[in-house]
This record gives sequence, structure tokens and C-alpha cells, in this order.
Amino acid sequence: MDVVVLDGPIGTELHARGVPTPLPGWSAHALETDPTVVAAIHADYAAAGARVHTTCTFRTRPDVLGDRWEALARNAVQLARDALPRGHRVAGSIAPLRDCYRPDLSPADTAPERTRSAHAELARLLADAGCDLLLCETFPHAGEALLAVEAAVATGLPTWVALTPGPNADLLSPVAVAAAAARAVDAGAEAVLVNCLPADHVVDYVRALCAFADVPIGAYANAGRPDDRSGRQSAPGRPDDYAALAATWRDAGASIVGGCCGTGPAHVAALATRFA
Repeated sequence: MDVVVLDGPIGTELHARGVPTPLPGWSAHALETDPTVVAAIHADYAAAGARVHTTCTFRTRPDVLGDRWEALARNAVQLARDALPRGHRVAGSIAPLRDCYRPDLSPADTAPERTRSAHAELARLLADAGCDLLLCETFPHAGEALLAVEAAVATGLPTWVALTPGPNADLLSPVAVAAAAARAVDAGAEAVLVNCLPADHVVDYVRALCAFADVPIGAYANAGRPDDRSGRQSAPGRPDDYAALAATWRDAGASIVGGCCGTGPAHVAALATRFA
């Protein structure tokens, strides 16, 4: 089975390179303060072997950045495009409107149309700015994930969705992730993934996804020990260990793999070597 190698995270990699990522903008803060570092991260992931690259738009929204949001989101797409070799794909990141680990805070249940509209606003901008596909990622709330997918699909771009069980794998069960993914596929998602969970929990989710969804399946997981400031910190020797775990995901049916919090270019390089 051919494997598509995704890049790794921008947020924790910015932290690793000494770039501040204060809330609420988090990684989007670097689009104003350190855009050359954002570009360098994209280039380093490409050199490591990634072929699909996620834009630094996880928090580029009006409620977070005010009037600056649109210019910064467009710049995020351009930074990725300019840093990458021809033939690499740019995936526009669309994230939950609230905390990725607090599905109870999602506005999807109380204000579904406002939620859909907010995701649609960013999806349309990312499509217009030149993304090759849209990635609705790190959703712990199945209903909000579906609204984001519907908004992304409406742009006409290929849409992928990544659901998260959270850093302790206790927010969504494998069956719940797979059921949500099946609904997303019915809404037009062309690939379904699981992300931002411990790497050693992934294989159960991949197996469940393969049982529910007849589209490409993927995963990008966390590496290292938890850290409240940056999400995850990688541990010595972890890239090869991470790639070995990713091989079990591939054997279970995953054809898209990458890295989430605490991974970096070394992890992506290990993946690219493993799946060459």
C-alpha cells in the first residue's frame, strides 16, 4: 500500500524553535512576529519527505485576530506555497471554534448555523487563497466536525477530516470516531483521519475507521511526554519508535500518516524513510 506522508505540527515546532505562541492566537501569532520561521518549518518538513503540508491557520479567525484575520490567513497559505517544491500539496487547516479538548464548549449544539457560517468563512478564504485541499482537523465534537466538513465541501475542494480522542484518548472511543467519520464521508469528505492522541493508541482507531469508511484512512499522533505550555515534547530516540508504530497503522489500513504535537522534521523523515 502506498502511503502519503503528511507534515508535522507547526505550533509545537514553533515552541521548539523559541518562537512565542501566546493564546488566543497560538501558532497564528507567528504569522505576524516570525513568518520566516513558519516558512522554514514548511521547508524543513518538505526536505524531510512530507508531501502534504498544513497551513498555519489553526487559529486565524475573526473572533481571535479581529480585522487582521483575513490577511494573516492568506499570508499563511502563501508562506506554505512559496516554501514548497512543485507538486507538494497545501492543506488549509480548519480547526474547532473552541478548545480542541473540550467538546462541551463547542457551539455546534446551541448555534449550529453560526458554527457552520464561521467554518464556511475560513473555508472560502482558504480555497480562494490557493489551497489544494481543506483539512478539518482536531475535532473532538462529531457534530461540529460535520458542520465544518459541509462548509469545506461546499467550496469544491477535496476535504479531509481528522477527529481527535484527545491527548489521553478519552474524549471519543474508536467506535464514536468511526461513526462520526462515516457521517463526514456521507457529507463529502474524501479521507478520514484521527489525530492528536498518543501514538500507541492509534491502531485501534484506524481499525475502527477502516470498518466504517470506504475512503483513505489516516493518522497523525502525538509524541513524547505531555507539557502544559506546548502540548507535547518529544523524547530522545522517538522518531524511529514513532515510525515503527506508524507501520502498525499502515498494516491496519492507514494510507495517510504524519505527526501531531511533539513530533517534528525528524519524525517526518523517519516516516518517509519507513514508507519509501
